Amino acid sequence: MTPSFAFFDLDHTLLSGDSDVLWCDWLMRLGLLDRDTFGPRNAAMEAGYKAGTVSVLEFSSFYVGTLAGRTPAQWAPLRQRFLDEEIVPRIPDAARAQVRHHQQRGDTVVLTTATNRVITELTARHLGIEHLIATECEIGADGHYTGRVLGLPNMREGKVTHLRAWLGARGLDLQTLPCIGYSDSMNDAPLLSAVRTAVAVDPDERLAALAAERGWQVLRWR
Repeated sequence: MTPSFAFFDLDHTLLSGDSDVLWCDWLMRLGLLDRDTFGPRNAAMEAGYKAGTVSVLEFSSFYVGTLAGRTPAQWAPLRQRFLDEEIVPRIPDAARAQVRHHQQRGDTVVLTTATNRVITELTARHLGIEHLIATECEIGADGHYTGRVLGLPNMREGKVTHLRAWLGARGLDLQTLPCIGYSDSMNDAPLLSAVRTAVAVDPDERLAALAAERGWQVLRWR
């Protein structure tokens, strides 16, 4: 059956890089984060994510914490600059083409990412993707981001939980849904195992082994 839903991971899948890491590097260059103290922590967190050794909440909270103390309005111009300067140049043509392919044939395209909504919302909009499932950020009573994750992070098994809830609200069931999923990382093995058709995009070593074992398609976009 032809897939009618397409679920795309963002970091290292549609994007050549990691949004969270790029965001922190960019803030350090602007002087909004201290490079000497934050830089090593950022690098360690990226390595832990790739290795699958960092906890979901630890990973998500670390990056959501960079938003603390400012309001959405205060972050708005920086978000746009970040998109223009750091994200858009790192989206491969092949990734854009695959998104357009699904859009042009009428599939419902969903961007599902462990990165928080504040950083990724404009990326989804840039790609013309209407539906975004992301890690959510808490806003305090004073209107400022608290630096805490709101609810369950959209990462690993959490991606499947959020996706089932998103589909359920539309009267749909992931188990019977004609759909395809794209990701690069073993962190998304739960998602790729849950969709009808799984595609590994420039997969890490462990995901490449799993894809070979299960006969999943592998794409090279870089």
